[in-house]
Amino acid sequence: MHSPFDLLALLLVLSAGLAYLNYRVLKLPMTVGLLVGAAAGALLLIALDAVVPSLGLKLAIRGLVGSINFPAALLDGFLAFLLFAGAFQVNSADMFARKWTILALATFATILSTTLVAAALLAVSRLLGLGISLPWCLVFGALISPTDPVSVLDVLKRIGIPRGLQAVVAGESLFNDGIGVVLFTLALSLTTGSPINHLGPTTIASLFLLEAVGGGLLGLGFGYLAFLLIRHVDDYNVELIISLALASGTYSAAGLLGVSGPIAVVVAGILIGQGMDGAMTETTRQHLMTFWRLVEEILNALLFLTIGLEIAAIDLDRRSIIAMAVMIPTVLVIRWLSVTASALPLNLHLPGRYGSLLILTWGGLRGGLSVAMALSLPDSPNKASILTIAYGIVVFSIVGQGLTLETVARRALAGRADGYPG
Repeated sequence: MHSPFDLLALLLVLSAGLAYLNYRVLKLPMTVGLLVGAAAGALLLIALDAVVPSLGLKLAIRGLVGSINFPAALLDGFLAFLLFAGAFQVNSADMFARKWTILALATFATILSTTLVAAALLAVSRLLGLGISLPWCLVFGALISPTDPVSVLDVLKRIGIPRGLQAVVAGESLFNDGIGVVLFTLALSLTTGSPINHLGPTTIASLFLLEAVGGGLLGLGFGYLAFLLIRHVDDYNVELIISLALASGTYSAAGLLGVSGPIAVVVAGILIGQGMDGAMTETTRQHLMTFWRLVEEILNALLFLTIGLEIAAIDLDRRSIIAMAVMIPTVLVIRWLSVTASALPLNLHLPGRYGSLLILTWGGLRGGLSVAMALSLPDSPNKASILTIAYGIVVFSIVGQGLTLETVARRALAGRADGYPG
């Protein structure tokens, strides 16, 4: 049995080795390179195990992946710091100027996507005889709908996309993680027959609002308290510790109170990031920005490495692979429909709106959160198929969409740099 320190040390060593290999040979974006390298390495060892079964490599890899407990590591650890780091660094003024578009995308688009993806998976399941029921299809829709801003913003900044569009992409990705987790929790509760299953639609909707709004209010309260403390301190070491306490304490308190931890952390991060100029010296601000960028880079490296290794946890089934191949383009089409239905009515006056919607569609990458939620599902006849389909969509999203986003974005907004959702 590996100790937590041994596991962390092994993951850091693997991350360093693959990052070096990617820098020298593959030359892909680091997160993509880590995922591809880890997945390729795991597949190579599994293939070698098939040739020489006595080596026991497949069981060893699965044992390692199982000991990591990826859902717990992400949902109860990484996520708080990743979301806080992202929220801490965004330009809140740009986000606030486009608050209605971001709100529509984070809420209505996520709910619409969950519903449409569930309907599509139900149809595919019936055609292929997978036997995935409607409640489990709704669970899948909830776990695959949240988007991940990792890598996307770096690409958009590099090609000079307007700050407004960057703010929309960042804002939607930060907030719809929280909305997605809430939807996933409610859908899973309904599916597994918990007490919430006996409540009416109005009560369930009220619980959804309570969890989401409650998380926002908790983030505001804790964020403002941290701001007051930082304003009366002129020592970046102390202020750094306060920011760490804010990220971890807010997420933990949200879990104890039954409100959305991701939303609470995002709100707290935005508030403290916005208040840096008024509460910190320039030296402190630079130290905190550098620290949280480093935290984000390290956690993302570990996250994408683990996603790549998780391929060893999947039992590939022919029907599930066919369903995955069908659902990949289907989810993309649904992403475009949900983004268009949510953002277009608010941006009819912008000349480059359709190009911006295309970028929002293609840039809506799925990430570790979707894989973690899929892995966290209780054992059931549907889990293997759901995990296979979700993993395929995430890998295609990160590799296929991530590597082509720059080309798509340049073509979509060619000559229309003023057109972005506002």
